[in-house]
Amino acid sequence: MMKDRLNATLYQAKRSQIRQFSQMARQTPGCIALTLGEPDFDTPEAICAEVPAALAEGKTHYIENNGRRDLREAIACFEREKCGMDYTADEVLVTAGATQGLFTALFSILNPGDEVIVPTPAFLLYEDITGMCRGKFVPLNTSDDDFQIRAEKLNALITEHTKAIVLNTPNNPTGVMLNEDSLKAVYDAVKGKEIFVICDDVYRQIVYTDNYHSFTEFHDLREQIILVQSFSKPYAMTGWRMGYLCADASVIDRMQLAHSVTITSTPAMFQDAAIKALETDPSEMLKQYSRRRDFITGRIREIGLEMVEPDGAFYAFPKIDRFGMTSTEFCTRLIREAGVAGTPGQCFGDDRFIRFSYAASDEMLAEAMNRLETFVKSL
Repeated sequence: MMKDRLNATLYQAKRSQIRQFSQMARQTPGCIALTLGEPDFDTPEAICAEVPAALAEGKTHYIENNGRRDLREAIACFEREKCGMDYTADEVLVTAGATQGLFTALFSILNPGDEVIVPTPAFLLYEDITGMCRGKFVPLNTSDDDFQIRAEKLNALITEHTKAIVLNTPNNPTGVMLNEDSLKAVYDAVKGKEIFVICDDVYRQIVYTDNYHSFTEFHDLREQIILVQSFSKPYAMTGWRMGYLCADASVIDRMQLAHSVTITSTPAMFQDAAIKALETDPSEMLKQYSRRRDFITGRIREIGLEMVEPDGAFYAFPKIDRFGMTSTEFCTRLIREAGVAGTPGQCFGDDRFIRFSYAASDEMLAEAMNRLETFVKSL
């Protein structure tokens, strides 16, 4: 059979349960889907307007592999002014969203058998990408520590094969931000060691507190840090597939090679739109997310489900293990009996929870929570 001749790592990768439950919701009449982590807003008009203008100007040809220089300069300026980073345009690589950025980063640093530590619950693609790059995924469960990193647990996982630690804050699926103690635990664990820290900060602009910190603030570890960013979440540009990597010049130089042989470059006609996005204030969307966060977390607690307060992103992650069901069973029944779709915590690494995305209208969220309450009472 020719399928036996395929890359073996493809048979270890998991199909997305998020997509599976979204499909199940679409096939269920009247079901309210709170599954996809996608803004329900359209991309701002000012950003969209840059594309027909670019096409009219004939911007349809090849650009530099790592992105047009003026976009990379705009990204470097944005990171410097907004986040205190000191990257140059030559240390920026424009990618096809954060997913391709993550793949490029991990493919570039991993050799067979290298280990990647990921605090879980976590975005499901980290494990699949690590496996496809011939690395070993090493979960660090944080569920019993309010989703924070404990130094003793992290240090117990570090071996001579540890190549990277992936940090996602605010986190998907919990919405929780790593506190300063968690970040310091990682700092102490990697300082003086040849271990990369991949900072997946795609929700950095969707936070509900002024006390946000990223691992990128440890400037003395600059050579070890790889920043992954995306235009998708803060600017409602999920379908555009635009993101970027920032890393030390010696590291980004090699990553550009991996990037160039996978997608050549991102679309020429989107470069101006990405520049416009960096000039766009997403605060109005943030206000609505914040209001929705307050509503859905309040209702979930009224219903009697435990959860840690999300500090950012647009996810709620309540605990459902007291009902004696797996998260997949709970979510399946929730669709069939109540017409509400969430995502099983199993696909994020902890079967005791489920995830709801509150990137949905106020009316949908209100009705979904009413249905959830009725379903929980029936149990």
